[in-house]
Amino acid sequence: MAEVLLHHHAQGLTDGVHALADALRGGGHRVHVPDLYDGRTFADLDAGVAHAREVGFGTVVERGRAAAEGLPDGLVHAGISLGVLPAQALAQTRPGARGALLLCGCVPPEELGAPWPAGVPVQVHGKEADPLFADEGDLDAARALAAGAGAELFLYPGDEHLFLDSSLPGYDAAATSLLVERVLRFLAAVG
Repeated sequence: MAEVLLHHHAQGLTDGVHALADALRGGGHRVHVPDLYDGRTFADLDAGVAHAREVGFGTVVERGRAAAEGLPDGLVHAGISLGVLPAQALAQTRPGARGALLLCGCVPPEELGAPWPAGVPVQVHGKEADPLFADEGDLDAARALAAGAGAELFLYPGDEHLFLDSSLPGYDAAATSLLVERVLRFLAAVG
């Protein structure tokens, strides 16, 4: 069994994020889903990103770090889009990380102030034509992480950004099913 800390995307802690966490729990894993927005959710991505900007991306990362306090070492740090920021920061800097799951986003490790730690496996998942993933540097960062740290990079056909959130219009059930299968295999290997 793996213990996962899953950080939500810019639209907040939606029913779809809870559903993804439940799918991972169904594989026998313990999953924590902190609310980085104090109960707020947003109907569209632009409003959620505007809120994150208003709060400050650094504050979002610090809220993610605070969510890890009191949890054991040996976590798998996971994040969806905006949630990749705290997840990746924790995977790179908190001792004892078992792995990282970067969903719909990836940041160059040097932007978070530390190299990717040796021995910490990582998977990156995104849509190959998602403009927020493929055209804004995330895909390039994921490819560099795959080349340098051996990350597994999984690309899915289509252009939906938050395709794994069943509560949003861009949900892709087939791609999400495959993503969950791959993530469960990863968690079984690191757990």
